Amino acid sequence: MALDQYVTLGRSGLRVSPFALGAMTFGDDPGGAGCSVAESEKILATYLEQGGNFVDTANFYTNGHSEKILGDYFAARPGLRDRVVLASKFFGNMFPGDPNGGGAGRGSIIAQLDESLRRLQTDHLDLYWLHNWDRHTPIEETLRTLDDLVRAGKIRHVGFSNTPAWLTAQAQTMAQLKGWTPLIALQVEYSLLARTVEGELAPLALDQGMALVPWSPLKNGFLSGKYRRGTSVTDSARTAFVGGPTEADYEVIEAVATIAESLGTTAAAVSLAWLRARAGTVVPIVGARRVAHLESNLAGLSVTLTPDQLRTLDEISAPTLNYPAPMHGAQRAMLQFAGTTVDGEESAVYPPLVQSSVRY
Repeated sequence: MALDQYVTLGRSGLRVSPFALGAMTFGDDPGGAGCSVAESEKILATYLEQGGNFVDTANFYTNGHSEKILGDYFAARPGLRDRVVLASKFFGNMFPGDPNGGGAGRGSIIAQLDESLRRLQTDHLDLYWLHNWDRHTPIEETLRTLDDLVRAGKIRHVGFSNTPAWLTAQAQTMAQLKGWTPLIALQVEYSLLARTVEGELAPLALDQGMALVPWSPLKNGFLSGKYRRGTSVTDSARTAFVGGPTEADYEVIEAVATIAESLGTTAAAVSLAWLRARAGTVVPIVGARRVAHLESNLAGLSVTLTPDQLRTLDEISAPTLNYPAPMHGAQRAMLQFAGTTVDGEESAVYPPLVQSSVRY
């Protein structure tokens, strides 16, 4: 597979590359996780030159610098913007002290979009994500505003990120019943080291034909290949904030490394190939601070895992899911009812629930 072998993003006519390019690291970042304008442009050029067309950012990434870098890049190359699926997000408040500077209310969504379009130097976004749940705003206000923006031509499609499954289901149902623009994708944390999305959100996405767009598919770089038992990592900007892998993480990391060595590829490529093999449409977001990081990630497009390799990774990384997921999936309880009736006759013993053949 290659970046120019496009997939349809959910129930839409939007065709995107099998890996999206994440621009969270583009620009100066006080926390040290960003990269220079020059390196950002090299990463973007490498992705686009290989056929990539799906670029993802957010209004507050590097305090707006990420959007500005993208906007300057496309503005300097006439016609290129129209061939790129450009996505950004709203929710984060970039104006401390202003209670309406962020969130998902009507006025704040419109203001945030106008600012993003200004920085990106474009008149529309192909995909606009709600970045997080705004507990203070009715979901119908958010949805109606997004639908109005679609009708105005300022955004083309809508997605949610980091929202509870019950809220997401409510929103999708409401949009369908009212004839508003439905969700076509969910941006979620998903990797071999973060699989709890399989409890509720992944089944919801599969049922509704929504694509999953995983962020942090290498779990803070833990699955990149540079983290191994008995070694220390000193060149990771994130380690200072998130710490290192746990012992349980290392069990998965070592299994990934073993498969990568047998295939002559990288741990990152194996981890991304595992995501690509999940049910439904799964389009991981690959981020990078250096071109070499991006190239290592893109190797995941050329890796196809065998059923045995997938089974090994599935089993060693199996998550503990919240109730009632264990009763419905591979880890479900074996519900049996046995005993004696009041009439002294033995009651029927119900067979175990039939395991679904669908993998989430």
